[in-house]
Amino acid sequence: MKTGVLLSGGMDSISLAWWKKPDIAFTINYGQLAAAAEVAASTSFCKHLSIPHFVLDVDCRALGSGDMAGAKANIHAPASDWWPYRNQMLITFAAMKAISLGVTHLWLGTVRSDGSHSDGTIEFVNAISGLMSLQEGGLTISAPAIELSTRELIQISGIPSDMLAWAHSCHKSNVPCGNCRGCNKYFEVLGEIGYDLDRLR
Repeated sequence: MKTGVLLSGGMDSISLAWWKKPDIAFTINYGQLAAAAEVAASTSFCKHLSIPHFVLDVDCRALGSGDMAGAKANIHAPASDWWPYRNQMLITFAAMKAISLGVTHLWLGTVRSDGSHSDGTIEFVNAISGLMSLQEGGLTISAPAIELSTRELIQISGIPSDMLAWAHSCHKSNVPCGNCRGCNKYFEVLGEIGYDLDRLR
């Protein structure tokens, strides 16, 4: 079995990669506003763990919606950070590269709270894994932390605090804006695991 992880550079995917130690990591620059910071965080993390890291550039910003694209939210958006078919798109791009490298299992950093979006549910992960497995390469998609909260994932992974600090969670900018859903989650989780938020802000 050869494993890969879809690494966004956020708390969830970095913690998952620390926990599971994949053979390869993939980061996608798909035109999101915080792409440079996500790539930088992912690259530094992979270099530290000696994980081969592939950055794929496919500019889809014109197709985006909401905070991550710097655009008005789509009429179907359940939240301000929703980008239509985003997870399906990212999994497909990563899979295109993964099968050329012999990857058989691709991991997603999806956690329980991502279930607020349809593409963050167990049903979605199972469905897209079934779809991928029907195609050449027989790739399996899974989300090992999908039943965990981010706090639980961090604790189970054992990721050191200095490594977790490399995570970039802002949806709107390469410099954390402090008021998007990504930044709010970042500070909320740090508070849950015992950080002094007054010192961080």
